[in-house]
Amino acid sequence: MTRVKICGITEFEDARDAVLLRVQDDRLALLELGRDVALGAGEGLLADVVVRYQRLVTIVGVFVNHPDPQNLEDFALSIGLHAVQLHGSETPDYCSMIQRVKVIKAFAVDSNFRVDTLKNHGSGTFLLDGCSSGTGTGFNRNLVFGANAFGSIIIAGGLTSANVSEVVTTLHPFGVDVASGVESKPGKKDYEKMRRFIEAVQRADVGMMGDS
Repeated sequence: MTRVKICGITEFEDARDAVLLRVQDDRLALLELGRDVALGAGEGLLADVVVRYQRLVTIVGVFVNHPDPQNLEDFALSIGLHAVQLHGSETPDYCSMIQRVKVIKAFAVDSNFRVDTLKNHGSGTFLLDGCSSGTGTGFNRNLVFGANAFGSIIIAGGLTSANVSEVVTTLHPFGVDVASGVESKPGKKDYEKMRRFIEAVQRADVGMMGDS
């Protein structure tokens, strides 16, 4: 079953809706809180989500080139994160030093991207996004065929309920990541768009099971 990662949560109501939609679908959600959590500004939101939903979701925080991986790990644990998503130039050694929370290493996909780059990081979880991460810009999906041979792959960039089924059925990712594709305005999630997106992923999964 393909996981759905709702990216850039900034309001508790949006977190609640995302969680409840996934609970109805009987699958664990991945919930990425807004990037200000890494700076401490989102800790109130995070605390509310952790208290109510920590057993139902994987809570992800985004970081870029934090200087000390073990300090980052300690901080992530102290505020209740289950995973850290690394969007900088973090090396395989850096990633391997983080053991007590899940590591999602992000890669920007452009014409120079090669899937075998992932093998340098060992068997892990990788987020493959467009070059302008967080902008809803897609990329040439042909560039990432075969990437899931090297770990668990999460596809991001320009996904909506209209195109996510094709991504699921052609790339067979561990998860799909959506932000602007389920928003009514920047930073505000839309319940119906989230519902349609999740249902599109579910239909794709069911269709693949029928084909097997």
